[in-house]
Amino acid sequence: MRSIRTFLPALLLFSAFLIPSLYAQKDPAPPDAELTKDLISTPGPTFRLSSSEFPKHWSLIAYGDMRFTDPTNDKVTNPKVRKWLVDKIASERPDAILLSGDVPYSGDVVNDYTVYHQESTPWRDAKLHVFPAMGNHELHGDEVREPKNWWAAFPELKGRRWYSVEAGNVYVLSLDSNLSLLSGSRQRSWLDDQFAHLPKSTQFVFVSLHHPPVADSIEGSHSHDVRPNEHELALALEKQASQSKVQIIVIAGHIHNYQRFFENNVTYLVSGGGGAKPYPIARTPADKFQDPAFPNYHYVKFTFDGKIVSATMFRVKDPDAATPSWEVKDTFSITPPK
Repeated sequence: MRSIRTFLPALLLFSAFLIPSLYAQKDPAPPDAELTKDLISTPGPTFRLSSSEFPKHWSLIAYGDMRFTDPTNDKVTNPKVRKWLVDKIASERPDAILLSGDVPYSGDVVNDYTVYHQESTPWRDAKLHVFPAMGNHELHGDEVREPKNWWAAFPELKGRRWYSVEAGNVYVLSLDSNLSLLSGSRQRSWLDDQFAHLPKSTQFVFVSLHHPPVADSIEGSHSHDVRPNEHELALALEKQASQSKVQIIVIAGHIHNYQRFFENNVTYLVSGGGGAKPYPIARTPADKFQDPAFPNYHYVKFTFDGKIVSATMFRVKDPDAATPSWEVKDTFSITPPK
């Protein structure tokens, strides 16, 4: 059995350089061939969880945008809330955790991964399976083509920028939205092949990535609007949903808030409330979450009781309090395909 554990071997510090402009928000997708030619991209599930690791009645937690960094830095992230969320998730003892990117604040700073390692100790103590997707902050200063610090923090991913996990009736597709998801790219070809060869037991496909395929804008800003790269992915997923007997749930981050959409039989979540500086949202009627609460530091828990998936968004009630308190701010359910 293979799974990713949250541990950190020795890291080597090397010189930082700025992330290239090819990752600017309006760029539809970075060049594919040069950046992906040496990456591992194999058919079938990359990892498998056994029935003892992922039971028939399971729970799964998803969230992103933690920005682990020096706890004295409270300008770009809320270190107190970040730790509250880690501890609360550990107490839930989910069968898997999906991280939708921006785990460190800056990928070239080895200490950011050290802080992640230290603060996520409760996850390792609980022997939780953690499956991260790469965000744009993982590439801040780390090598775009070969993110050594990322692979050192998650050594079972070395050589990979996308991967899959088979776990009972769940299949996880962890994508790298820093790379092309357009038709004809290596990652997209791999993704199409994964859908074409899903295990017969699969009922729910969780797609985890950083940049959202469907989202409302940040108030007063278009810097984090949906890009062509992820928009095309949404179209592809909705086509798969019309052809496959699976339910597709997409979980992204990047926008530091919570949003929920249901488009053409695909559920889309923006779950970027892991601690990063929050963004207010100009919510449209398409967003199923219309609560005016702000900020939305949170995580989303999915549970399967053998009949349906129940999803709950747990929010930090008062980020300024001395001790954490939690409230349920959104609930929805997903029925297995017939």
